[in-house]
Amino acid sequence: MPSPITVSTTVAAPLAEVWRAYTTPADIMQWNAASPDWHTTAATVDLREGGQFSSRMEAKDGSMGFDFAGTYTKVVPQQHLAYAFGDRSCTVDFAETPSGVTVTVTFDPEDTYPEDFQRSGWQSILDNFARHVTATR
Repeated sequence: MPSPITVSTTVAAPLAEVWRAYTTPADIMQWNAASPDWHTTAATVDLREGGQFSSRMEAKDGSMGFDFAGTYTKVVPQQHLAYAFGDRSCTVDFAETPSGVTVTVTFDPEDTYPEDFQRSGWQSILDNFARHVTATR
């Protein structure tokens, strides 16, 4: 299996705001897209260990879509999330720094697309997240 992929961004906002925007369905629907021609049309979050989450991601032209869903395996409020999705896993760490909150996402890649493509897509989503948080402050 390929090595995990890590992406990160720093958000110039307080930790509580960053955490809320990352874990609140209404916010997730605003930032969770890898490109402008995609969007998240629905999101659910049961933010507890064993809780489920789901984001319905669709091309804006309606040509395709999928549910990104999984189960939280670890929840440490305002610090750490871990979840399983299919046979893959992901961790999300939140660290306060002098310039804001660094959000680091490490995920198991899948076999269909090249790792660079996956890294780029997840980084793009994380960049959208940072823009969303700073724009709504």
